[in-house]
Amino acid sequence: MKNLLSIAGYDPSGGAGVSLDLRVFESLGFRGGGVLTSVTAQNALRLAAAFHLPAGLVRKQYQALDREMRFAGIKVGMVGSLENLAEVARILAAHPTIPRVIDPVLRSSSGAPLLERKAVTKFLELVKGKATLITPNLCETSALSRLRVKSVEDMKEAARRIQESSRIPCLVKGGRLKGDVVDVLCHGAKLKVFRHSRVSQSVHGTGCFLSAAILGWLAGGCGLEEACRRGIAMTARGIRKSVPAGGRRAVFSFPL
Repeated sequence: MKNLLSIAGYDPSGGAGVSLDLRVFESLGFRGGGVLTSVTAQNALRLAAAFHLPAGLVRKQYQALDREMRFAGIKVGMVGSLENLAEVARILAAHPTIPRVIDPVLRSSSGAPLLERKAVTKFLELVKGKATLITPNLCETSALSRLRVKSVEDMKEAARRIQESSRIPCLVKGGRLKGDVVDVLCHGAKLKVFRHSRVSQSVHGTGCFLSAAILGWLAGGCGLEEACRRGIAMTARGIRKSVPAGGRRAVFSFPL
């Protein structure tokens, strides 16, 4: 069985972060390992607090797993601090031949900051050329591209800018635009637009789920465009099968 590694935060609700990544990996037939960067106090509705672990502990977690596991792919989610981001960049650079997917978590879905401001401005510089794909949502896309993203055309331009700055193909997730959902992949000189019907359910952890699913399909041998297509379709299925978690939010349910 191939191994995938998630480097991300711990969500005690199990609806996002490392906990969700490992369940997605398992559903695709992989064994998962997890390196925690942060511990949060949250549920599916809101974040109460976040504590970012020291970069030295992030490094020791990774080194312990690296001694035992040969990784077929790495997914990065919430890193929390500039020091952790630099450590994660070193880990990614040590594995240039395997798929690596970055979900640049900057804020929680309720709007609370999850990455130090000084790390946001350094984000693309530190991960430059060290991943297979980066998957920002619209708010993250605006912050990383320094372009207000309000339309599909804006998404295309922002994806180009992020790819140019990071030397990483970019999938901009357009779930917060009105109408059908549109995601835009910029890969080299090519732009691919994925359109799909909106599922009328607010689900915790969709960004984590999608990036973990794409990594799984990449590690299974799919090309980048096909892995994105399958990951998007898998996420939509997961949203349709999600279960209530309180209020108007839901969480993913397994098996899918």
